[in-house]
Amino acid sequence: MTNPANRPNTRQEQRAIQGQLRNQTDLSADQQMIQTIRSLKDGQLRNYEIRQLVKEAELLGTYLKEQELKTNQIRKFLDAVKRLKVKLAQDKKESFSVIEDELFLLKPKLAYAAVRQQDRRSNPVKPLSDVISEAIDKVKDSPDFYRLVQLIESIIAYHKAAGGKDN
Repeated sequence: MTNPANRPNTRQEQRAIQGQLRNQTDLSADQQMIQTIRSLKDGQLRNYEIRQLVKEAELLGTYLKEQELKTNQIRKFLDAVKRLKVKLAQDKKESFSVIEDELFLLKPKLAYAAVRQQDRRSNPVKPLSDVISEAIDKVKDSPDFYRLVQLIESIIAYHKAAGGKDN
């Protein structure tokens, strides 16, 4: 199987491209994603174009790994999002109101997880917390929620792909 001409072959080439993308915007990966989320058409998360979401999630996942984010630092949050996804899917009408309050109550959990890391030399949870909090603010219904789930799953997948650890 051959690689398309525009696709990097090695991790080193991928990192170089990611660095170039970051330098082009002069924004950190989390700030770039926040800027995109804030500029979404009609303020709806479902309007986050999937190709851009994936590209920015890759940058953020790699950045979070570089910041030494550990998956267990956000495990409770990830588990809560998965429970909400199941709860919404089990509702015959898939009515967003079934999970709306619980979703917005995840923001304080994120803030708490970030503040627990404040005393350390770097705070790897804060960039993720900032992005996810901004995204939660844009969730108005089920399609927005499912895009949020895609966003979170993509970030975590790229974090793991970059070598992120559980402990």
